[in-house]
Amino acid sequence: MSQDPNFYIIIGAFMLTCVAVVSTLSLRGWRDWIALKHAELDIARQGGDAPLPSATSRIEVADLKERVKKLEAIAAGIDI
Repeated sequence: MSQDPNFYIIIGAFMLTCVAVVSTLSLRGWRDWIALKHAELDIARQGGDAPLPSATSRIEVADLKERVKKLEAIAAGIDI
């Protein structure tokens, strides 16, 4: 059976079809992902009135939260 030329033609056509299907689905997924990113950017541009917090301000907020926890522990009489 493996010497039959039709076998190789059928296998080749099947593999080519599989590659075409996978390529088509991958391209469609890529386009949908790009469309999603464009939509996210549009939403960010429209609702971008409030500036995003910088890394420094987030670090400062985390530091303040840590200090509050320490003060609460001191007030409760727990040794840290």
